[in-house]
Amino acid sequence: MTVEDEQEMLIVTGMSGAGRSTVGNALEDLGWYVVDNLPPQMLRPLVELVERAGASLPRIAAVVDIRGRDFFSELRDIIQALRTGVNVRVVFLDATDAVLVRRFESVRRPHPLQGNGTLLDGIGAERTRLAELREASDIVVDTSDLNIHQLATLVTDTFAEAGRAGLRVTLQSFGFKYGLPTDSDLVADTRFLPNPFWIPELRHLTGEDAAVSEYVLDQPGARDFIDSYAKALEPVLAGYQRENKRHATIAIGCTGGKHRSVAMARELGERIAAMPGVVVSVKHRDLGRE
Repeated sequence: MTVEDEQEMLIVTGMSGAGRSTVGNALEDLGWYVVDNLPPQMLRPLVELVERAGASLPRIAAVVDIRGRDFFSELRDIIQALRTGVNVRVVFLDATDAVLVRRFESVRRPHPLQGNGTLLDGIGAERTRLAELREASDIVVDTSDLNIHQLATLVTDTFAEAGRAGLRVTLQSFGFKYGLPTDSDLVADTRFLPNPFWIPELRHLTGEDAAVSEYVLDQPGARDFIDSYAKALEPVLAGYQRENKRHATIAIGCTGGKHRSVAMARELGERIAAMPGVVVSVKHRDLGRE
C-alpha cells in the first residue's frame, strides 16, 4: 500500500469541554468517517473494521473521552495493532482551566469527574488522569483562544487533503507577553533583534509589510539565525517523518507578536517549504492584538 493509498485513523481525545464534538463535526464535513463517543469495548472491533474495509474507508476518526476510563490504559496496544497499513494519529484537545470552567458554566452541565466536588475538582482530576496521554499524543491543540468556527478552520487546514504530505508544519508567530503557545513542539525567540516598535514609521506596520520585514532581516544576526535554525530543523523534521509524526508546530516569538516574529516566521517558512516531504502553513496568533 502506497502513502497515497494508506488508510488514516485519528483518535480524537482530550479534556472535556475542549472541543471534541466540534472537531468531530469538522472532520465529518471533510469526508472522514467519524465515530463519536465510541465505547471503549468497541475500539478493538473498530480495528477489525478498518482492516476489512481497506480503501473503502480511507479516513476514520474515533472520538473518545474520559468516560471510557479503561480505554486509555489500552491506547498504545490499540495503536500498535493498527500500525500495519494504517496511519494512526492521536489528537489531544486542551484548554486552560479558566476557559473550561466558563464553557461548562455556559451550558450548565457538570464535569463528568466532578462528583460532589467543584468544576475545578473535576477538571483537575481529568487533567491528572490524561497527563501521560497528552504527552504521548501526536498533535496537541490548545483551544483556549478559539471559537467553534476558528477550531473548525484549524481542523480543515490540518486534515484536508492536500497532496498527503509526509509532514505538515505550522509556523506560528506569537507575542511572549500574551503567553507561550501550549501546543507548540518547538519554540524560538527573536527578541535578540532590535524591536521595530521603537521606530516611529514602522510602529503601526507589521512583519507582513515589506518595510518591517526588510528592517528585521537586515539586522545583524537575523539571517544567520534563519540559516542556522533552518539547517538545525532539517534532521528534526526528517526524523519526525521517519517516526510517523505527521504534524509539527514551530512557534516563533517576539515581545508583542507583531513585527519581528511575523517577519522571521515568514522567512523561515520559505526555507522549510523547500525541504522534501514537508508542507508549511504560516499563522500569526497575536497579529490583531493591540
